[in-house]
Amino acid sequence: MRSFELPLLPRRRGVLFPNTAGPILVGRRSSLRAIDEATVHGGTVAIVTQRDPSLSELTLDDIFPIATESVINRALKLPDGTTQVWAQGQRRLRIEAITGADPYYRVRVTPIREPSRTSISTEALKRAVLALFEKCVHLSPALSDDAYVMALNIDRAGWLADFIASTLEVDDIDAEQILATVDPFERLRRVNIILARELDVLEIQSKIHTQVQEEVDRSQREFFLREQLKAIQKELGDGDPLQREAVELREKVVAAALPAHAAKKAEEEIRRLEAMPAAAPETSVVRTYLDWLVTLPWVRESDDTLDLCHATGVLDSNHHGLPRVKERILEFMAVRRLLAESAGDAADAEDTEGLPGVRLPATSPSGRQAHRGPILCFVGPPGVGKTSLGRSIAEALGRTFVRVSLGGVRDEAEIRGHRRTYVGAMPGRIIHALRQAGTANPVFMLDELDKVGADFRGDPSAALLEALDPEQNCAFSDHYLDVPFDLSRVLFIATANQLDTIIPALRDRLEVIDLSGYTEEEKLHIAEQFLIPRQLAEHGLDGERVTFAPDAVRRLIREYTREAGVRHLERAVGSVLRKVARRVAGGDTRHVHVAGGDLVELLGAQKFFWGAAEEQDEVGVATGVTWTEMGGDVLGVEVTLLPGKGTLLLTGQLGDVMRESAQAALSYARSRAAEFGIAPETFERHDVHVHVPAGAVPKEGPSAGITIATALVSALTRRPVARDVAMTGEITLRGRVLPVGGLREKVLAAHRAGITTFVLPEKNHKDLEEVPAAVRRELRFVFAGEMAQVLEAALGFSAPAPVTGEPRPVGVSVLLPPRVVVADTV
Repeated sequence: MRSFELPLLPRRRGVLFPNTAGPILVGRRSSLRAIDEATVHGGTVAIVTQRDPSLSELTLDDIFPIATESVINRALKLPDGTTQVWAQGQRRLRIEAITGADPYYRVRVTPIREPSRTSISTEALKRAVLALFEKCVHLSPALSDDAYVMALNIDRAGWLADFIASTLEVDDIDAEQILATVDPFERLRRVNIILARELDVLEIQSKIHTQVQEEVDRSQREFFLREQLKAIQKELGDGDPLQREAVELREKVVAAALPAHAAKKAEEEIRRLEAMPAAAPETSVVRTYLDWLVTLPWVRESDDTLDLCHATGVLDSNHHGLPRVKERILEFMAVRRLLAESAGDAADAEDTEGLPGVRLPATSPSGRQAHRGPILCFVGPPGVGKTSLGRSIAEALGRTFVRVSLGGVRDEAEIRGHRRTYVGAMPGRIIHALRQAGTANPVFMLDELDKVGADFRGDPSAALLEALDPEQNCAFSDHYLDVPFDLSRVLFIATANQLDTIIPALRDRLEVIDLSGYTEEEKLHIAEQFLIPRQLAEHGLDGERVTFAPDAVRRLIREYTREAGVRHLERAVGSVLRKVARRVAGGDTRHVHVAGGDLVELLGAQKFFWGAAEEQDEVGVATGVTWTEMGGDVLGVEVTLLPGKGTLLLTGQLGDVMRESAQAALSYARSRAAEFGIAPETFERHDVHVHVPAGAVPKEGPSAGITIATALVSALTRRPVARDVAMTGEITLRGRVLPVGGLREKVLAAHRAGITTFVLPEKNHKDLEEVPAAVRRELRFVFAGEMAQVLEAALGFSAPAPVTGEPRPVGVSVLLPPRVVVADTV
């Protein structure tokens, strides 16, 4: 088709499509002159959209390449100096060049012929587009039903696409792409995509609008109903519901017997509640706070059962052993009884003295000031009964028991609560537990105190400092309550597996009671008295149908468990009873007596092996003892000499302290080489290899010092170490023997391994009181203060005593008479 010139009317925004009409706002002088030219001569103009709306001077690259030839129907001047014209689009034009810019832009254009074709695909696409457009008209308030009627009467696909595109809110880029698409089918396909996207937006918008409208309607309905309710209540004389609620709350405050400071705070909150509108969201916060105030046990206390005989029976029936813990609880009860008597109940106490079940007031005004509850901390390995011991203490005292697990707590607000300025604020765990207990003097267990963590939210351990300080906890402050609460009547009991991870300030407030692992005999009694009856009941069996031989229980302890407590032992008993229960359920009604030889069939092969004494006296092999959380065990120390250059080799995964002990033992032996009759060149021509078996197990501590020294002297002098002698103690360079810990477990391990002579430091003599009397009678104890006594007991010869002053000349042998202290019984 031929090219021709037309006045150009550039638009900053918006696209005019052919066969559509619409208003155009014109403000540029050149555009107004182009409109005048077209209006005067009855011609048309080319309407095109600018790429950059901010430009005033245009080039061919600043406008889109496709324009719309339009007829200007009318023009209306506006007060702001602009002119609104009504343009009717006719056909598409391709802009070839800008031929002039004064007094208005002129362009050379070429008409674009639109192909006219119809097909089944085009008809199907038209119907799909009309269906989507109908939905958009139904959902969009900006589209009228007349638009859909007009679209329904357009039979040509290209015209339909142009009309729908002109009615939608399409950005200039998408509209220009539709305008530049000549093929009617492709143009209609693009419009279909835009319609689908617009429909999704309209559906979501409609859903949001519906939800908002429903919420608004609900609020208005509730407000209307409340106003009606107020009017009805006023007519009936019932008054304001908030006023009635305030009266009820004041009655609860009086019934709760709150302290003066708490009652004052409650009255302030009730007045706030009265002044609030009924629909105010703050009313629920105030109600919740007042509910906490009136339900806390400010003055409610349980009476202590102060009968010591009753308490002793309860503790002994629930726990075997643990004499220190039981003694401490009985001391606490005795002090409470004396304080109660001194407060004015002495006459009643004399009349009821010695009678079981005597119950005295837990506290008195004088008693509270004179005696504060202890802050106990049970420290021991897992499974020794720390938590269950707290329940037994509560039962013995007749108090309520509450437990809070602190394992993994990292937020300080978990302990002290959140301030009420936060949404969903609640009191801390301490106040929660007291409300659960219902009394102001429960037995409060803080479980897993050593597992408390710290992060950016604070340190919960620091928050516990006030609660666990007898000098401060009479006015404990929870952030939520914001009024002091008296915790001095609470008996706090904390549990921990170790003290190292507890901060020093908190550790200083605790009365630590160590719960070491159970001995084999204690485990045997616990299994017979507690574990087996409990497991029989849990498995639907009884003592008449199943019995355990003592050797079976002992083998369970030695060969199938290795622990400080009794949890694994209880599981092993349960495993045996499950096998028995299966037989019984299968119809076997015979009595089952579980003997030691039946365990292999029931539980499989032996799982654990304890150390035993050496089979014969050997050179360079000494028997030591070690302490672990699972109890004590014997540990052999091997020393051998190899041709070399005097290097000390240490193997067996030894820790730094144990390595230093080995170096100290070697230095002691070298310094006493002449007294031992060892040639000086021996250390220069030989390497010393010290090995502690069970290399996969880490070993640490100084208590193997004399054991390493004994094995080293044995290897250097070629004198065998007695197989039935075990030892423990730290060595110094002068040959002194220093005390060590864990003696009870070590002595029991030596006794179990068949040792008959046990060498220990002199200063550990007092620790033998913790060893069972039966074990003490079967062992021979050698109390050593110097290595001379250790070597006499292990090697059978006297070693040199520590020497002060100048070193003795090499080659001079001094064999001092032995000074051995032997105790057959303690």
